[in-house]
Amino acid sequence: MSTSVLLMSMSADGYIAGPDDRPGNPGGDDFMRLHEWYLNDDGEVGRPEGEPGEIWDELNATGAVLVGRRTAEQVDYYGGDHHGVPIFVLSREPRSVPYEKVHFVSDIETAMAQAKAAAGDKDVLVHGAVTARAALEAGVLDELQLSQVPVLFGGGLRLFDVLPRRIELEIARVIDTPRATHIRYRVRR
Repeated sequence: MSTSVLLMSMSADGYIAGPDDRPGNPGGDDFMRLHEWYLNDDGEVGRPEGEPGEIWDELNATGAVLVGRRTAEQVDYYGGDHHGVPIFVLSREPRSVPYEKVHFVSDIETAMAQAKAAAGDKDVLVHGAVTARAALEAGVLDELQLSQVPVLFGGGLRLFDVLPRRIELEIARVIDTPRATHIRYRVRR
């Protein structure tokens, strides 16, 4: 059965985007600082030398992506191809996009059900702060994989500024590396 997993890099003070996050400056100022941990020595996306493989194995175990409209637009819907898997965009305003693997769904429960069905026994990768909060509120997010980067942004967009209620988590795993501490949580139900 598929597991829905929020994958997010964040600063030690809880920011997932820097100041001035807007179209034309996706992720805000100095956004890539939060993602340096997954760049290899050549500056390309890929497992850095000496980094543990579990995180990379999980990234490659993705069977579908569920993403919010704003995030999807900022990355041009991943060019219609996020590792060859279907992309489900949570939006009340479907767009016409030239990508056949991109599907618009208007509510979080339906979007997650469709993404899990498409993923089969692989994970559903969840992207976007608003989508993550909606999935938590609806009770359809299973796990959080947070990569905490040793930097204090001091401003920008926080991942969990507002939640509808307290949500209990269980630590499933911690992997500490020089570039980030990767903490995987299960959502308690």
